[in-house]
Amino acid sequence: MVTNRTVGAALRLALVAAAALSMSACATKPKYQPAPTPAPTPEAPRPAPPAPVEQAPAPPPGPMAGSEQDFVVNVGDRVYFDYDSYAVRSDAQPLLAAQAQWLKRYPAVQLRIEGNCDERGTQEYNLALGARRANSVRDYLVSQGVPASRISTVSFGKEKPIDAGSGDDADQHNRNAHTAIVSGARMR
Repeated sequence: MVTNRTVGAALRLALVAAAALSMSACATKPKYQPAPTPAPTPEAPRPAPPAPVEQAPAPPPGPMAGSEQDFVVNVGDRVYFDYDSYAVRSDAQPLLAAQAQWLKRYPAVQLRIEGNCDERGTQEYNLALGARRANSVRDYLVSQGVPASRISTVSFGKEKPIDAGSGDDADQHNRNAHTAIVSGARMR
């Protein structure tokens, strides 16, 4: 005789068997199948790398050779004088020799030597002293081989001080001859 209990137990057993069967179906591993590889295609020729671009070398740091800035920075453009004197001092001679060498290297450069004085003395006296200072610098450069035709002179007396102060320090700065390039220097 079949009872409800027996039917329930059989039903449970059938459910457990069905669940186990479905679990075992999921648990099986599929056999490994590698993905299909596409047929090899001929490689397209790669473009050649671009030719290296030749760049001009970077200019060296500092002023351009032959420029006014080169003259001022690498040689020097001003010499100083003692009180009431137009004699080229011994400490100014190496600077003027370097100016002469630079000027020989750049023969197109034209100069103006500007003579200056301190605030002491009359205007007339200082104009004459400034002219003697400018001429003594010109004469020194000419003695070093710079053609006199490339050099002009002017005196500013005490009219163009480079140090607006007063006293010994300012006076020492203002007693000078300035070598100004007026033409022929390279432009950057």
